[in-house]
Amino acid sequence: MIKKLVLVFIAFFAIQSYAQEGTASPYSFYGIGSLKFKGTVENRSMGGLSIYKDSIHVNLRNPATYGGDNLKNALYNNESRPVKFSVGGSHASTKLKSNNSSDRVSSSSFDYLSISIPVGKLGFGFGLLPYTAVGYKLETTNENGLDTRFKGEGGLNKAYFSLGYQFTEGLSFGVDANYNFGNIQNSTIEFRYNNEGEPLQTQSKESNRSDLSGLNFNLGLHYKAMISDKLELQTAFTFSPKSDLTSKNERSFSSLTINQITGTEFIINTIGADLVADGLNETNLTLPSKYSFGAGIGAPRKWFAGIEYTSQKTSEFSNVLYTNTGTTYEDASVLAIGGFYIPKYNSFSSYWDRVVYRGGLRFEKTGLNINNESIKEFGMSFGVGLPVGTLFSNANLGIEVGKRGTTNGNLIKENFVNFQLSLSLNDRWFTKRKYD
Repeated sequence: MIKKLVLVFIAFFAIQSYAQEGTASPYSFYGIGSLKFKGTVENRSMGGLSIYKDSIHVNLRNPATYGGDNLKNALYNNESRPVKFSVGGSHASTKLKSNNSSDRVSSSSFDYLSISIPVGKLGFGFGLLPYTAVGYKLETTNENGLDTRFKGEGGLNKAYFSLGYQFTEGLSFGVDANYNFGNIQNSTIEFRYNNEGEPLQTQSKESNRSDLSGLNFNLGLHYKAMISDKLELQTAFTFSPKSDLTSKNERSFSSLTINQITGTEFIINTIGADLVADGLNETNLTLPSKYSFGAGIGAPRKWFAGIEYTSQKTSEFSNVLYTNTGTTYEDASVLAIGGFYIPKYNSFSSYWDRVVYRGGLRFEKTGLNINNESIKEFGMSFGVGLPVGTLFSNANLGIEVGKRGTTNGNLIKENFVNFQLSLSLNDRWFTKRKYD
């Protein structure tokens, strides 16, 4: 167990040290950033499908999957229990395209760290994951030829505790308690020019920072049953009620000079804005309610295919501190279709027969509407689960190719390739010694 723990933390710190920004999408300019967490690598490799429950993988999107102890019965005696560790990270390469230019950006990030522990029909887990990410650098020119530079970074993280219980052999219920925390920082510089059209030596900069915190909950149901001698049905439902985050806000104005070659900023002086007088020093930010449901069929330990629909009331989102001209929020939705195939899970003669092959499609309506253009996203994903060790541990590799946004309405279209890596490690805890 110690060797596996060391491996987990080595992977965790390696991913963290390599990661810079969690995203490089210009669409992270809006709201609290781009949604970062879309499930484990296993989920994302199946188009985001999260309805499947087994005994050797962690499902971070439905707490009901923590309930039950099938792996214990299959692998261990009644005096030991399996513990599941999972850590994941990703790297994204994105081509940005507008009507008159294009650019390429990349970003890497840590995606999740989780531990799951079953105790009979009860199971619980805890972990940490980044939920949204802000990371953009934009420049615009208006009809008067004035340039404006926007920059943002930060995002929202979740520390969670999950509890699941298996009521019957097929029916489980669970709940996530999530503590959300993080900060979002953004700045705006509107360049001023002299009569000759040259930028002034001293420019002005507006800086904003919001420190976010708050609780929210996620409820889940999962049911599975054999519908024939060989086919198994699995269904799932989750619901997250609307909740509020507390946003403690700061705003300042600075005068500065900018090196026109390197872009380095040199602050001359800074004045803090009085947000207390306007009642904006502490505001509430709404996290919209969300639900999902899905179903699929398959042969246990052989193949599975399913479909899942997720809807979020993004139209409920509000933040009185910022107003984005031309931007509205509409309800978001995701349709995921995917599955997996295992040639022969217990093969002794061929390693590749024990590999899990995954694939899926994702159709997403992000909830952003900019200049009367609904921002949509599409992804096509593939992945493999590679067995490691002797206790059904595995390394998971995934790739997703897709697009986001449009060039209509002077907007930006993103063509992206996401690479994902995770380690799902199983070990035994609570083993009763037979000899002292």
